[in-house]
This record gives sequence, C-alpha cells and structure tokens, in this order.
Amino acid sequence: MTKKKNSDKKIPKHEIPVGVVGSGSFATAIVKMLVENCKVVHWCVRNEFVKGAIELRGHNPTYLTSVSFDVKNLKVTTDINELVSACEVVVLATPSIYLSDAMDKMTCNYENKIFVSAIKGIVPKVNDVVGNYLRDEFKIGFRNQAVIAGPCHAEEVGMERLSYLTIAVADDEVANKMKDLFSSDFINVHTSKDILGNEYSAILKNIYAVGAGISSGLGYGDNFTAVFVSNAIREMEVFLEAVYEVPRDVNDSAYLGDLLVTAYSLFSRNRNLGNLIGKGYTVKSAIQSMNMIAEGYYAADSVYQTAKDKNIKTPIIDAIYRILYQEESAETNFKNLTLQLN
Repeated sequence: MTKKKNSDKKIPKHEIPVGVVGSGSFATAIVKMLVENCKVVHWCVRNEFVKGAIELRGHNPTYLTSVSFDVKNLKVTTDINELVSACEVVVLATPSIYLSDAMDKMTCNYENKIFVSAIKGIVPKVNDVVGNYLRDEFKIGFRNQAVIAGPCHAEEVGMERLSYLTIAVADDEVANKMKDLFSSDFINVHTSKDILGNEYSAILKNIYAVGAGISSGLGYGDNFTAVFVSNAIREMEVFLEAVYEVPRDVNDSAYLGDLLVTAYSLFSRNRNLGNLIGKGYTVKSAIQSMNMIAEGYYAADSVYQTAKDKNIKTPIIDAIYRILYQEESAETNFKNLTLQLN
C-alpha cells in the first residue's frame, strides 16, 4: 500500500545540515527519505562517475535507478571531509566492508557531530559492530551515535510504499531531531534507546535470512520456514541478552519485523544469496553472481566466534557458519537442524 501525499499541506523543510555517506541502494533510499524534509542533503558517493551521473540526470546510475532527485536539493561530493565539515548529522550507509576505507580518510573536525549508522554488518578491520568501531577508533561516544533499524527495504522506499524505521539513540533531544528528519508520508519512525541491541539484531537477521534462503533453495516449504523464523527470533533474544543486556521486547518491529521482512522478501539480498547456495551454487559462485553485498555472509564469521567466546547456544548460526565458511553440505546441515528446531 502506498500512502498518498497531501499536496495541499506545505511543511517547512529543515535547515539542519545532514549528509549521507554511501551510494548503494539503502544510501539512495535514505537520501530520498531526507529530501522529503531537508532543504539540502549532502551526499558523499564513491567516485566521480556516480557524482556526475547524479548531477546530470538526477538519479543514481547503479542503484534504485528509478528514483529521481531534484539536483537543487543535493550537494554531491566524493570527499568525506567536505561532507562531514558541512553537516551536523552524518548518516553512514556504506557496506560494512568498505566503512573503514571511507572513515580512514576523515581528517576534519567531527566533534559534536551526530553519526547515524545505517550499516547492518560487522566492520572487518576491527571485527566488531559499527557502534563500538566509532567509539574505539574515533572516540565518538554513544551520545553522538544513532542506529537505523527496519523493517525497511530500500526498494519499497523507492516506490514510496509505507515503511517503518526504528532509530535507536541515547539522547531524547537527538531522538526527536532524528524523528523529524526521517518521518514522512511514507516513512513511519519510532525511537529506541537500545543502540547496540538494534545494531546486533540488524546484523543477526541478515544471517538468519541467508538460512531462510538456503532452506528455500533446498526445497523446504512455508511450514519449515515458519518454524525456522520462530526459532531464529528466540535465538536472537538469547544472543542479545548475552552481549548487551537491557530491557527490550524482541517482538517489536525493529527485531521481529526486520527479521520477517528480510527472511521472506524477494527484495532480500541475504535470502537470495542463501537461495542460490541451497540450489547448489558454491558460496563463492553465489556471491560473485550477485551485484549487491549480502551482509549476512560477512557477519556470520564474527557472530559465530562471539557466540563461541560467550558460550551462547546458537544452533542456527552454527549451521549457517559451517555452510558458509567450512564448506559443509547445506543439505546435511539443514537436515540436522530440523531435529533441533521446535
């Protein structure tokens, strides 16, 4: 369902300088969200070709190409220092494997800036979540951080289908600012204080979505997938309590809702990766056949090691890890997994 705009209602746009780092599908979707409310959105893209295409034609030449922008509302650059210097709020929306490459170029003063992570993966350089990476490597405390969680597929944002964001942030004033920046006729925003929990859940749901795709590729049906997902949310709850124990309800949309859409949607790149593996592709060939990065693959190794270090029982993550990293049979691992789920 697309929520219709009320063209008679004119809402003043924010003067808050805000920028987005990244030029993939979710970064493009976030820019689309922000231009609804901001007079100008700064956008740091990967290279001059992408910059030139956006400035000339008003759309990303590679991702969400159907989304058009009024270039008067954009300031496009390839220099992260130019963007960070100009902005009060910086949204990080690169794939996790490229984040450190971008951040290592940041030499400008970023004190008192708000950094919003829209990255749902582990930073390989430090083998940790983005929140801890920003804190430890750049001394950006959690009071100057926020995390975006779903359920919110970029493709549906591009079509202006009603979507939901949860923005996790410690400070109430910042939370209200984030809600004003991102809310629109087709984006419904809720806030949370569970920063690391939302970040970890966004990572975990990608791993579970790879598993849902594997089961589909192997020929398991809807009945098994329902059991798989219901066990996955319980496993997620156990993991989150072990790594970051705060009051939370995993049945909320940021946890269960995001897991459901990523496990079931045909837009889900993680599900699609798993589906290829279940159909018999090698992990390497499945990854190479995709034109977008499936964060669940890169996160599975780190999350598996964390579970082992903390002695957390995670049979689903264990099975997916063995398939992805130990080249074990998907068919055998899922047959064994069926005996452990209930």
